[in-house]
Amino acid sequence: MLKIYNSLLKSKEIFKPFVQGHVNLYVCGMTVYDLCHIGHARSMIVFDVVVRFLKSQGYQVKYVRNITDIDDKIIRRANEKKENFKDLTDRNISAMHEDMIRLGLIAADEEPRATEFMEDIIRLIQTLVDKGAAYVGDNGDVYFDISHFENYGKLSHRDLDKLRVGARVKLSKAKADPLDFVLWKLAKPDEPSWDSPWGEGRPGWHIECSAMALSCLNNQVDIHGGGMDLLFPHHENELAQSEAATGERFVNTWMHVGLLQINKTKMSKSLGNIFTIREVLEKFLPEVVRYFMISSHYRSPLNYSEKALQQAHQSLGRLYVTLRDHLAQDDVMPPKATAPKTIEFEQRFIAKMNDDFNTPCALSVLFDLSHEINRLDKVDNVCSGELVVLLKYLGGLLGILQQNPDEFLKSKRESQFSDDELLKIESLIQERLQVRKDKNWAEADRIREELSSMNVILEDTSDGTNWRSDDGR
Repeated sequence: MLKIYNSLLKSKEIFKPFVQGHVNLYVCGMTVYDLCHIGHARSMIVFDVVVRFLKSQGYQVKYVRNITDIDDKIIRRANEKKENFKDLTDRNISAMHEDMIRLGLIAADEEPRATEFMEDIIRLIQTLVDKGAAYVGDNGDVYFDISHFENYGKLSHRDLDKLRVGARVKLSKAKADPLDFVLWKLAKPDEPSWDSPWGEGRPGWHIECSAMALSCLNNQVDIHGGGMDLLFPHHENELAQSEAATGERFVNTWMHVGLLQINKTKMSKSLGNIFTIREVLEKFLPEVVRYFMISSHYRSPLNYSEKALQQAHQSLGRLYVTLRDHLAQDDVMPPKATAPKTIEFEQRFIAKMNDDFNTPCALSVLFDLSHEINRLDKVDNVCSGELVVLLKYLGGLLGILQQNPDEFLKSKRESQFSDDELLKIESLIQERLQVRKDKNWAEADRIREELSSMNVILEDTSDGTNWRSDDGR
């Protein structure tokens, strides 16, 4: 039975979708004023795993991930570059899709863009105005009236009085309450704009997501996800304006992903510690990045460092060694769970994932499975064979262990050794092969010890000698 931590309740609850067997999932996507950074990758990967697991459990999933292609940041960046805002956003959307493909992400079923939903946005604002939940300020902008929504603040559990104290510093005279937020902004000279009952302008950020979520998912959002930084004010405002407009519950379950930090410090451009996905993938394999992201629970903050990525590479390599040593080329389909041990490991894995998508514990099951495969290899080939296929299948639910093991391990060791070191290793292996032919066993042992001092493990087989790094065991 799946339990998910609901930010609204601040506790885990049994997941109950609006329609049994169906899941409507809406995730706040990118604001495409620049390339995606590694913090974005965490949210992308988390919800990719959520979709994979839900589908594996028989749910029919409709996955909607929006694109914000008009807002203040986009306008500023386009002006800085002296280009049309659409040229800027189209270029960054293409780059984002390239990043997603490299990370092995499942494509969303729908990827709505704010600029394509202007009619829905305007209609939603008009509904709020008609219901008295929104008003036109003295400056001509349209604002949501939080006093109209009795439970404003229930999602983020914030003290509204304290929020008002902070908000008064930036208080606009056009707003009735410091916490009221804009739904429609009148256009400034040379800004992109759309016609509306309130004049030429553009929507506020929060109303865009409400309109897209309600339109794409027919007012029934089972899971609404995003980064922890969106909890307030973005998701709080989404919830208020959506429920004020429809009079119905907007979302069943709110999921929020912990923030990615760099050396235990918040990522920020002022500190110069933001790395794009592309920059990270120049140094580390996409699957290593994915493994790193799921090695910590999605709700916890996660510290990014090159050392942590290297450790992720080593850990993933140990699982790939098991696949390389035991998996036949055609063993790609999930096994029929007939053997008791196969059933046991699969049930343990599912139980961990059913506990609020606990990927770190699910990964620990994969390592237990790997150890059992190696233990059974010379005792029960049939059982170990079923388990190794299960290892690949369960890894697939997390988006890992789908590469050719030899190719992954080759890339792994090449990333750990310099070109000169690789040449030396290959030279020593060839030298050892020759002295073995000459039956000079003492020299062969000496070369093995020299390679061992370089953290190289040799594996002599009937087909020749293979090698791997010591941390790949």
